[in-house]
Amino acid sequence: MICRILLLIILTSCVSGSFVVNVTQTSYQAEENHNITLEWTFTTKPDRSTKTLNILCELITDKVSVLYQVHEGVEVSESQDEKFSGRVQSDKDALREGRIRLQLSRLRTDDSGLYLCEVNTDYGFSSGDCQLNVTAVSGISWGPVRVSAVVKVTRRVHLLMAGTGPSHPNAWLP
Repeated sequence: MICRILLLIILTSCVSGSFVVNVTQTSYQAEENHNITLEWTFTTKPDRSTKTLNILCELITDKVSVLYQVHEGVEVSESQDEKFSGRVQSDKDALREGRIRLQLSRLRTDDSGLYLCEVNTDYGFSSGDCQLNVTAVSGISWGPVRVSAVVKVTRRVHLLMAGTGPSHPNAWLP
């Protein structure tokens, strides 16, 4: 009896180990308003129909948001979370080759989080995840400022720092 249980465990681990989802990069860093391509690969079998392919890619933060879904080989755009509407493009040719390539455009800081992609077929199930960190665009750079002018208009520079002055510091320079 123990031998049968061990054999069952070994066979189960061999079967489940034959289907794998890998992430090409575990961590991504980007600035807001830029684009990024997230990519996963999965085991394919050329003799199998894509009708058995089911994919669910989600952003996991304090809530779960659907980024991309394929059901029985067909993309289901209706299930996509509103925050990703019009910002996700998938590469359908890559999908046939066992690659999930999702380009996310116009990044926002709230796109940061854990991206989990689950793939389910008639020959296996697996998932892979990656982390995306989107940082805010840094402040406006005005270039060099003449030090002599800063000394002459110290009070006005403080007003600029408080955001009550003109939009460009050279507006106060002689």
